[in-house]
Amino acid sequence: MKQGIHPEYHRVTVTCACGNSFETGSTSAVPLRVEICSQCHPYYTGTRQRAARGGRVERFQRRYGRNESGQEG
Repeated sequence: MKQGIHPEYHRVTVTCACGNSFETGSTSAVPLRVEICSQCHPYYTGTRQRAARGGRVERFQRRYGRNESGQEG
């Protein structure tokens, strides 16, 4: 391997919106913030709740008049 061309590898803390935090390796030295992790993701927790939708989807639905059941209104 060539010397001096590889990025530095740091231990960083990842903090989720649910409050869970863990350490991982990254080339970034700053702490990371994520919206969803294995402690709150429906696939890992076994719950069938849907994740909150982002603002873009809600804005699209308001603009074109579609509700959750797919009917206009």
